Amino acid sequence: MKDKTLYMIGNAHLDVVWLWNWQEGLQEVKATFQSALDRMNEDPDFIFSCSSASYYEWVELNCPKMFEQIKVRVAEGRWELVGGWWTQPDCNIPCGESFVRQGLYGQNYFLEKFGKTAMVGYNVDSFGHNGMLPQILKKSGLDRYVFMRPMPLEKGLPGRVFNWRSADGSEVLTYRIPYEYCSGRADLRKNADRLLCELKDGPASLMLFYGVGNHGGGPTKENIRSIHEMNDDPTLPTFKMSRVDSFFKDVENNIFPTVTDDLQHHASGCYSVNSAVKRDNMTAEQALMTAERWSTITTAIGALGYPADLTLGWKNTLFNQFHDILAGTSIHTAYRDSGYAYGEAISIGERNINNAIQAITWDIDIPMDTAMRPIVVCNAHMWEASLPVELEVRGLKDDCFRLEDSEGNIIPAQRVTSEATVNGQSRLLFVAKLPSLGYATFKLFMGLEAAPAYVPVRVTDTTLENDRYKVTFNPATGNMSSLWDKVAELEVLRREGARLCVIEDKTDTWSHNVFKFDKLLGEMKPVYVRKIEEGAVRSTIRVRSKYGESYVTQDFRLYATLPSIEVKTTIDWREEQTMLKLKYPVCFNFRRPTIEIPYGHIEKSGNGEEEAGQGFIDMQGEHFKAGKMYGLALLNDSKFSYSMEIDEMCITLLKNSVFAHHDPKELEPTEEYRFLERGVQELTYAILPHTGNWKDCGLSKRAQELKRRAIPIIETYHSGSQPQVRSFASIDHSEITLTVLKQSENGLGVIVRGYETTGNTVNAVLDLGLLGRTIPLQFAPYEIKTVYVPYDIAKPYAETDMLER
Repeated sequence: MKDKTLYMIGNAHLDVVWLWNWQEGLQEVKATFQSALDRMNEDPDFIFSCSSASYYEWVELNCPKMFEQIKVRVAEGRWELVGGWWTQPDCNIPCGESFVRQGLYGQNYFLEKFGKTAMVGYNVDSFGHNGMLPQILKKSGLDRYVFMRPMPLEKGLPGRVFNWRSADGSEVLTYRIPYEYCSGRADLRKNADRLLCELKDGPASLMLFYGVGNHGGGPTKENIRSIHEMNDDPTLPTFKMSRVDSFFKDVENNIFPTVTDDLQHHASGCYSVNSAVKRDNMTAEQALMTAERWSTITTAIGALGYPADLTLGWKNTLFNQFHDILAGTSIHTAYRDSGYAYGEAISIGERNINNAIQAITWDIDIPMDTAMRPIVVCNAHMWEASLPVELEVRGLKDDCFRLEDSEGNIIPAQRVTSEATVNGQSRLLFVAKLPSLGYATFKLFMGLEAAPAYVPVRVTDTTLENDRYKVTFNPATGNMSSLWDKVAELEVLRREGARLCVIEDKTDTWSHNVFKFDKLLGEMKPVYVRKIEEGAVRSTIRVRSKYGESYVTQDFRLYATLPSIEVKTTIDWREEQTMLKLKYPVCFNFRRPTIEIPYGHIEKSGNGEEEAGQGFIDMQGEHFKAGKMYGLALLNDSKFSYSMEIDEMCITLLKNSVFAHHDPKELEPTEEYRFLERGVQELTYAILPHTGNWKDCGLSKRAQELKRRAIPIIETYHSGSQPQVRSFASIDHSEITLTVLKQSENGLGVIVRGYETTGNTVNAVLDLGLLGRTIPLQFAPYEIKTVYVPYDIAKPYAETDMLER
């Protein structure tokens, strides 16, 4: 057996937040790192591997002497930097750009402090891995990947070592850790014995991870002693203390099978549990990316400098994406701390958005006209968009007003209920057609003797109707009984839709070894169904439903000119150990369900299993009666768990488990527990029927528009250098979604990032009006492309990797 090798990887899995708070996690990191240094002093063969740049930054700031010792060991090669990310995040819930930033900040920190970057991606405890990660890893300098979950019973794979391929064709050589990432002495010998059978008639080498973990600790003296003892046994394989990258280098020329799929399903309850932390994460991501776009504009045009605190906002957000935080599995007080950090990140983002936008709008040339009030509406998306706009207007107390665009065209607008309970104030509602990453100026005239007359969106207490749809509700059930597409002349729903279903969920916080949630306790029943808004811009029916002591209020909003039905939803939940699912049955045969994932999408089977996703789910097929291709998409702003049954598409709205409840612990009937979803939460989802293929609908863009709304500013009159309508950046092809405009890390230019959404080769032209440049680009199918453009127009632009090198 000595011709077979077990590469022994000394590590310590560090859950810096889980059943304890981050303050204890910091102490845990220091104690573990000191132990690893001590073992190196005792045994010249010992090697230690550790991920997560945030841990090293903690030690650098809190224990600089230890940090200097670690630098020596890294230079020596006995301390291996793995992972290359800021932390080991949940690998499903963050947006695509967050995974890029994990590598950008993690790898750049390693390079700055240690003179080298990690070579191996490393997420050994994350609860599943989205299918676009191979491309992101590859473009972050990580050609290899190590994970453990899902376990073999959760997902069958062709071997422990395989090539993992994303939809664009990028591949990383990947290893699934056997058994555990940590072990005491007894477990280490047991795991080694279990691997002997695989080695005997299988590969020449495998990796075995050892060291006390979760709450840190790392390899012990007994671990190391037992490895030497086993290596001295001639009947056992060669036990080699090693680095992870050494194993990959030794096997990289072998032929391995290829897997093109996501790596799921471990802990599928984590896709939905703890709505608050998932919404905070989405809000922080959107605020920071939006702040970067507007701050890049103000920097490029010389209005303001680029804000330094955006880096802090990102580091807060990336740390909170740690798998036991964002997945929703930590103790209650840990979420108090994560809320503080997310709040700081969101505040940084929103403050910089406002600073940049007001610097721009103050420079718009708006001539004096005391009869009107100027309103500038900003679009943060890098595509043209028609977006609903709401803003509080003091003095808007009646319907004697008129709204015009900058060219004098009358824009339909209506008054809606103010957020303030005072006289003489309303909210103004209109739909603004806005340029790509830019703004448009509107003029509000109030106190008129005669105001424009508009045709309202037709509404009764049970029906909504515009030129495209007629929507009907059943007052006895509160459900949408019909969604009629007037243009396609077909019914979208197979039977009554928009059902709110209460599901029994006796599982723990993770829902270990549970893949479907389908034990129906009942459906929510209506308290009332009634009209609450009628206007030229939109009309709204409110459905308030009840189950037990819980309520859900859904405002179904049908706009005159927008292609989707928007549903503003408020949930006040009290039912313990339940799930709440929103279900829409569809009228299609040969169904093909598709879910958005970070920087891409994936097709799934309609087998009822819980699936992780981002902003949309779509089901398309041949219409049951009409015989034509048709589809229905559900988009939402803050939920990440979906399921597709035989003819039904579902969003999991919440999972009301006990904080950090871990099977096999049983809940005591006399004990009072704190439940994750108890209380009030809000979300907005949208219903978007479509003819033909979903890829023609720009679903990724529509989902982003739910997450980041238009930003209105009530301005005043002043001279300025900017026109009343302007776009600062755009791309001329609908299949490309631009996601990032930021200052480059070297401060000498800007970074633009976008991705191809439909699986086609696309030639497009990027128009960077803020720098006076147009840039031709070719996107391969599903490619995420990063472009560096210097501020100095004399210097060439260049495509670059995600580390901006």
